[in-house]
Amino acid sequence: MEIGSDLPLLTYDFYQSTNVVMQAEALLGCCVFTEVDGAVTGGMIVETEAYEGVTDKASHAFGGRFTNRTEVMFRAGGIAYVYLCYGMHHMFNIVTAPEGMPHAILVRGIVPMFGIHTIKQRMSHSDNTIPLLSNGPGKVCKSLGIDKGFNAEPLCGKRIRITARTPLAEGYAITVARRVGINYAGTDALLPYRFILSVNGYRAVGL
Repeated sequence: MEIGSDLPLLTYDFYQSTNVVMQAEALLGCCVFTEVDGAVTGGMIVETEAYEGVTDKASHAFGGRFTNRTEVMFRAGGIAYVYLCYGMHHMFNIVTAPEGMPHAILVRGIVPMFGIHTIKQRMSHSDNTIPLLSNGPGKVCKSLGIDKGFNAEPLCGKRIRITARTPLAEGYAITVARRVGINYAGTDALLPYRFILSVNGYRAVGL
């Protein structure tokens, strides 16, 4: 079975927008699927954070910082940027914008919808409530089997793909908030670049 085969994929043009904040919001309600060792897993994206390239003090590419790690951020949008945080947790980011503009969007939370048995195995049944299996960026990667091997992977391939959002049902709403865990960024830490999908007033990641 080809992952996400029954849903239209986000187009290449979607990833080329220079408005990373708008893109971060637009990703809510889209679904991300992975295929690892023949196991297909996926879920709805319900929390994102935007990082605005060279001008954003919270971005790895702030000031045009070009390293072995950030090089992938300078490529044309539509690929994954995966890095290891604190030597423990992988973080899955979506590279956006044209080549040379290192914008990225961190996927902070999903609601698992496909391959739940596999996801529970990967999470060692640490959470019995399905949404809580992936309610944080480290959990997103662990539940979907994403590691550094996915770095620079096209987001419309066999291993990982993101499908377009269908119209949100009644009761869904989007909350805008400041990013978390980036106090080092000074005033940029206060930017309203985090987006959370809620249902009837409750965070979708905590249902």
